[in-house]
Amino acid sequence: MGLFSGLFKSKPKEEQPMSWDMHNHILFGIDDGSKSLDYSLLMAERFIRNGYSKIIATPHIMGDYYPNNREIIEEKMRLLNLALKERDMPLELGSAAEYYMDEFFLEKVKEGGDILCFNGKHVLVETSFMNRPVFFKQVLFDIRTKGYMPVLAHPERYIYLQENYSEVEDLVQSGVKLQINLLSLGGYYSPNAKKLAQWLIKNGHYSYFGTDAHSTEHLDIIQEVYGSKLFSSIDFSKVENTGVLAE
Repeated sequence: MGLFSGLFKSKPKEEQPMSWDMHNHILFGIDDGSKSLDYSLLMAERFIRNGYSKIIATPHIMGDYYPNNREIIEEKMRLLNLALKERDMPLELGSAAEYYMDEFFLEKVKEGGDILCFNGKHVLVETSFMNRPVFFKQVLFDIRTKGYMPVLAHPERYIYLQENYSEVEDLVQSGVKLQINLLSLGGYYSPNAKKLAQWLIKNGHYSYFGTDAHSTEHLDIIQEVYGSKLFSSIDFSKVENTGVLAE
């Protein structure tokens, strides 16, 4: 049965208010997250320890750099789910993707291509951390026109938004949903990312919180975030990744 056999027969600790994670890189060998099945299992152990019982894996899809698709992602999910079951690890695993806003994604949306979603027709998207895409608003508009709901991953980390809070207001007013990284609450990325995360929480501009975990280190740090003052100030009635995991 391997390294983890018999370790997870007891119940995980009481779940956190976010009862499922909708942004992480636990699937192995397809992006900058986990590199092996064994490491994915170590990450799964941390998720369970942190109180999660359900997660959505969201590997990058980024042009030719991370050319993932449904078949690749679902096969990795199948292998990890099998390993979790063999080891009696109580973690429900689903999958979607984190789409980079590039020409490849723009073409896919316009042509009505296969898009991996979570929680109904919610689509997780990201951009360059430095520069606002020239077709930013067009992609968001096209996503909604096709019947999907865009969810912007970790807006607090984008420098072009850190320098322009009014654009964040515009995004919210246009109906785009925002997902904050839990690591931002502890200042993991930068003081400016933490500051914008605090502002988003204060103004209620959030729909999802995600771990964006690429490693066990991330999940260990997030364990500490759960006890922070900022975490306790969140109005969880606004958070959509509470309750039952939506397919």
